Amino acid sequence: MGPRSRERRAGAVQNTNDSSALSKSSLAARGYVHDAFAALLVPGTARRAPLIHRGYYVRARAVRHCVRAFLELTCASPEAPRAQILSLGAGSDSLYFRLKTAGRLARAAVWEVDFPDVARRKAQRIRDTPELCALTGPFQRVDPESALCFESLDFHILGLDLRQLQRLDDALAAAGLDAAAPTLLLAEAVLTYLEPESAAALIAWAARRFPNALFVIYEQMRPRDAFGQFMQQHFRQLNSPLHGLDKFPDVEAQRRRFLQAGWAACSAVDMNEFYHRFLSAEERRRMENLEPFDEFEEWHLKCAHYFILAASRGDALSQIMVFPPSEVFLWVDPASPSGLIPAKVITSDSRGPAFKRYGHASALLSPGIILSAGGFGEQDGRHCRVSKFHLLSRYHDFGWKSSQIWGTGDQWDGRLYHTMTRLSDTQVVVLGGRLSPLTPALGILQLHFCFCKREDSSTEDLRVTIIKASPEKDCSLSCWRHSTTEVSYQNQKYLFVYGGRSVVEPVLSDWHFLHVGTMTWVRIPVEGDVPEARHSHSACSWQGGALIAGGLGASEEPLSSILFLKPVSCGFLWESMDTQPPITPRYSHTAHVLNGKLLLVGGVWIHSSSVPGVTVIDLTTRLSTEYQIDTTCVPWPLMLHNHTSILLPEEQKLLLLGGGGNCFSFGTYFNPHTVTLELSSLCTG
Repeated sequence: MGPRSRERRAGAVQNTNDSSALSKSSLAARGYVHDAFAALLVPGTARRAPLIHRGYYVRARAVRHCVRAFLELTCASPEAPRAQILSLGAGSDSLYFRLKTAGRLARAAVWEVDFPDVARRKAQRIRDTPELCALTGPFQRVDPESALCFESLDFHILGLDLRQLQRLDDALAAAGLDAAAPTLLLAEAVLTYLEPESAAALIAWAARRFPNALFVIYEQMRPRDAFGQFMQQHFRQLNSPLHGLDKFPDVEAQRRRFLQAGWAACSAVDMNEFYHRFLSAEERRRMENLEPFDEFEEWHLKCAHYFILAASRGDALSQIMVFPPSEVFLWVDPASPSGLIPAKVITSDSRGPAFKRYGHASALLSPGIILSAGGFGEQDGRHCRVSKFHLLSRYHDFGWKSSQIWGTGDQWDGRLYHTMTRLSDTQVVVLGGRLSPLTPALGILQLHFCFCKREDSSTEDLRVTIIKASPEKDCSLSCWRHSTTEVSYQNQKYLFVYGGRSVVEPVLSDWHFLHVGTMTWVRIPVEGDVPEARHSHSACSWQGGALIAGGLGASEEPLSSILFLKPVSCGFLWESMDTQPPITPRYSHTAHVLNGKLLLVGGVWIHSSSVPGVTVIDLTTRLSTEYQIDTTCVPWPLMLHNHTSILLPEEQKLLLLGGGGNCFSFGTYFNPHTVTLELSSLCTG
C-alpha cells in the first residue's frame, strides 16, 4: 500500500471516530448513559435510531465494567503505585472527564493516543470549553510540533500513528507514562482497522512493555455468516475495511491471539452474553423501556458480531476475573448437522420485480399462486412500508413469475409483522400488525381475489379487493409479531391467534379464537399451564390443534420450548413437547409440518455461535435433527429472519420469500432473491 492510500485509509478511519462521537452524544441525550461531556467534545448533534442507541449502550457498559474492575483492584490501597489508563485510538471519548467527576482519578491518570489531527482537535476543544478546563485543572502549553497535544497533572493527549511503535514508545515515556506501574490499555474498535501485522506488533509490544497490565479491546468478529458479510461490506465502502477477522473469527481465536503474544490470561464474551450476564435485570429493563423498539433480530445479531476481551499480565492483574464463568447464560452446541439441504434461486421471469421486503406476510392461494402483503421494503426506488401486493405465480413449465399489483376498495394501511391466512382460493384474512412501535394496525382486513382479462389481450391479471371486516378502531386485536393458526373445534374452523406484543405489553401470553364462518371472536375453554409469554415464534396446524415453537420471551431471550395446543373434548389443552436433544433457543423463524415432522426454518439464536439452518423434529419419536442449508448456488448473503416460507408438499419443496432487516448502522439489507429448499432428502428418512 502506497503513502497516498495509507493517508486515505487513515482519513476514513478518523471519520469513524466522528460518527461514533455523535452516536455517543445521542446516547447520553436519550438517557441510556450518564455522560454530561459527550456533547461538549463533539461539534454538532445527531439523533440516532434506537437500534444504534442500544448498540452503543452495551459497548459503553462493557467498557465501564472493565475499567471499574481495573480501578477497584489497583486503587484499593493508598500504598499502591498510581494506576495508569492508556486509551489507544481514544478519539472524542469522554472517559477521562467521567472518571474525574466520579472521583476515580485520585490515584490514577489517563493517557490518550490518536491520529495527530484527531488529537489536536480534541485538545483545542478542551482548551475552548470552560466546563472541561475546570476538570483538567491547569494545563501546559505544549510545543505545536510535539506529539504531546495536551498535558495536565493527570491527563495527556498524544497525536501518534499506532503503527509507529518506536515513536509511540518514546513519546509515552517522555509524557510520563511509567511502564512498571499497573496499566490499563483500552482499544475500542481500533485494532481491526490496523493491518494484521501492525495489530500483532502492537499487541506484542504492549505485552513486552507493560509487565503489570490489563489490555481491553472491543471490536467485530464472525465475518463469515450473512450479517458478518454485510458488516464487512459496509466498512469496505467506507474505505476502512476490517482486518484480521478471517484469521481471528471468534472469541476463542481472539483469546489464543493474545495468549500467544505473551499475555498470561485472557477472557472474552460476545455482547449478547455480556448483556445478559453482567447487567442486572433492573438495568436491562430500564434501558429497554427508554424508547419504543422493535428491531430485535438486528440487535441480537449486532451483539453476536462484537466482543469485549480482557487480557492480563502480572501477578495482581492476572487474578482479575473480568468475565468469570457462569451458568446464567448457557451456550448451546447444536448437534452436528446430519446433512445439507440444497438451496437455489427459483427460475423467474426476468421482467418481474425483485422481492425485497421483510416483516411481510405470505399465503398460498392455490398450488401455483403465492400472495405477499405488507412489510418494509423497496418500492418505487425508496425504502418504505410497502403498499403494493406481490404475486408469485407459476409460469408454465419455466418456473415462477413475479409481479406487483395495487389493491382496490379500501386502502392497504401499511402494516407489517401481521399474519395472513388463506380462507379459500379467492380470500385471505389479515390480522394484527403495526404501523410503528407506537401505532398498532387495527381492524381485520379481508383480501378478495379475482382474475380479469385485459382489454387488449387474452392475458388475465389478478386483482385484489381490500375489505375492512371490522371497524377501523376495533381494538379487539392490537398486537403484532403474533401467530395465527387454523384449528378445529366441534367440526368448526377457527383461527387461533397467540402471543405477540403490543404498545402496552412488550410480550403477550394471551390468545383469541376467531370463528372463520362469521368472523367473530369466540371463547373456547383451554386447559393446562399457561405458556411463557412470547412473540416472533412460529405456529402451524397439526392434528386439529396448533404447534408453537420458540419465540422471544419477556427477558428478550430466545425460547426453546415447543408447545402443542391439543384438541380435547371440552376445548383445548396446552401440552409441552420435549425433544431429544433439546432445540437451540430461536425466534423469527418459520415452521411447517411435512410427513409427520416439524420443520423450523432459519431464525435467530444467541446461545450458539453457529447459524440456524433447518431443525427437523419427528413428532412421533420427538427426536430433533439439525440440517445446514447449502447456499453454494445462492447469491450470498442470505439472511433467514423476518422472512416468510411457503411449503409445497407435493413437490417437497419450501419457498423462502423476503427477509433481512435494518442491520445496525451498516444499512438495510433485503434478500434479493426468492429461494427454494429441496426437502425430499430429509422427509423420506
